[in-house]
Amino acid sequence: MATGKRAVRVGDLILREMALLILEKVKDPRVNGVTLTEVRLSNDLKQAKVFFSVMGEQIRVEKALEGLNSARGFIKRQIGARMKLRYVPEILFVHDVSLEAGSHMEQLFEKMAAAEKSLL
Repeated sequence: MATGKRAVRVGDLILREMALLILEKVKDPRVNGVTLTEVRLSNDLKQAKVFFSVMGEQIRVEKALEGLNSARGFIKRQIGARMKLRYVPEILFVHDVSLEAGSHMEQLFEKMAAAEKSLL
């Protein structure tokens, strides 16, 4: 098995479990509307970077990050109880800007198409 394949597989499972936890169990209103986009797990499975996205202003992103960091211990305990892992990874939440960048690009393309139509 290639190095890192297991980390990718386990990361995908952790992502699925965490998304369910945030949706069903975490009651903090700051995490409403948060979408988990990716988990990058270290090869030794001891550290997990969890990328999240939330639409809105920068203050909304900061509040969501605070809420996720506040729920980190609960999430880690629940992951440990739900999954059979030797080590439950340390969790680091990171804002993922790719969805917002994609939305911005789509708006630019729509403006370009409208401008092109007006020239014809």
